[in-house]
Amino acid sequence: MNEKVLVAMSGGVDSSVAAALLHEAGYRVSGVTLKMSGGTDDGPAADAKRVTEALGIEHRVLDVTRAFSENVVGRFVRGYRSGLTPNPCIECNRYIKFGVLFDEARKAGMDYLATGHYARIERDPKTGRFLLKKAADPSKDQSYVLYSLTQERLAHTLLPLGEYKKAGVYAIAKRYGFKSAERESQEICFIPDHDHAAFIARATGERDLEGDFIDAEGNVLGRHRGITRYTIGQRKGLGVSLGRPVYVVAIDPRANTVTLGEEKDLYSSSLIVKDLNVVSGERIEGALRVQAKLRYAARPQDATFIPLCGGAGRIDFDAPQRAVTPGQAAVFYQGDTVIGGGTIVRRL
Repeated sequence: MNEKVLVAMSGGVDSSVAAALLHEAGYRVSGVTLKMSGGTDDGPAADAKRVTEALGIEHRVLDVTRAFSENVVGRFVRGYRSGLTPNPCIECNRYIKFGVLFDEARKAGMDYLATGHYARIERDPKTGRFLLKKAADPSKDQSYVLYSLTQERLAHTLLPLGEYKKAGVYAIAKRYGFKSAERESQEICFIPDHDHAAFIARATGERDLEGDFIDAEGNVLGRHRGITRYTIGQRKGLGVSLGRPVYVVAIDPRANTVTLGEEKDLYSSSLIVKDLNVVSGERIEGALRVQAKLRYAARPQDATFIPLCGGAGRIDFDAPQRAVTPGQAAVFYQGDTVIGGGTIVRRL
């Protein structure tokens, strides 16, 4: 087999085994580790290099610091300051792994880009179009974060772990003697301490402005410490005592207010998404019955998708959903197949 594959390698178990499986299958495999920040931590690259040396394949590091800063970190910061709760993992896949890296692979003459994601790519025998499907292991399925893949991307992408259980991946890693078998692969996190507000303040050089907590009628309930510290559905860390449980139900960046309400106020039956991607590349005509997923770890819920103008869509759920959060992704399926998805703009 002369087909060439560039494997995105983080140094963790998943991407290491992905490279090993493709090498076993006879592909001409090369590994690449992405440098996403200006720091000096070369641990992932060193781990990946040890794996490629054991496999006897080449390895290089690709500096995507600028693209990552603009398209992932920048969007994250702007999103939070706009009252949204963005998902940087989805943006990283869209703009970096299946954006910058995908383009680099094609320019280098590679036939495919491969990653250690748990999802499957199949080809519809009737239409010839590529399908993005859930992983064989439901507990590890990552199709939710890949909904932005297009037909062009799917045609030149390999996901070797899609048919594997996690235990099987560990067994392969141990058979090869990969040290990475001792730890989980992890997404590169640019906020190690998980303090989003502090990170955003450092990134912008601007201090979060305090404002009012209000109720649905506009009555002031207390003072908040800045909108970047809150997300829809949040209960803990509010710093107000009203004698009853209250939750964040809305964030208004223009008025600099955070609306608090009761548990029942978190539920809504419909939402609007923008930046819609339909994996098949075809136009959806009319209402479509789907199962929609609003968070990575959430269960898909029965719903109806209705296409709107301008790359937007509406999702009407059969049952009200809790804490629909602007900035997050709504991904919709039919069975195991990803139909498409988009960014939540608002709930209805």
